[in-house]
Amino acid sequence: MKKLIFIPVFFLVAVTAGFAQGVMKFKEETHNFGKIPQGTPVTTEFVFTNTGNAPVVLSEVKPTCGCTTPEYTKTPVAPGKTGVIKATFNAAAAGPFNKSITVTSNAETPAITLFLKGEVEKKAVSSAAVKPTSK
Repeated sequence: MKKLIFIPVFFLVAVTAGFAQGVMKFKEETHNFGKIPQGTPVTTEFVFTNTGNAPVVLSEVKPTCGCTTPEYTKTPVAPGKTGVIKATFNAAAAGPFNKSITVTSNAETPAITLFLKGEVEKKAVSSAAVKPTSK
């Protein structure tokens, strides 16, 4: 009789443990910098909360180009706690931009894409910097 009770209890524990997973819930997944001056790096932070029931570990945070540099929480984020992905965009080229950062983790959704957008305004050339041509 004890074996008959043990088997369903063991199965229930095994199934429940199989569903233990972290869930990353971001406050925002897109950040719009608006208009920013050319040549001036800008930074934002994407904050997420682990709403799951297991720690979330970020394994890779990869931008689409070298103009974006990410820094991120390297330690496991426990359930109910927050983690941060800090992104710095180097506004070298003038014009509108739309960049992405792919976040890979052990969470329920293993890959999430974050977006940076805005418009880099061309740096004004001062009249002192322009040298007249001699004739």
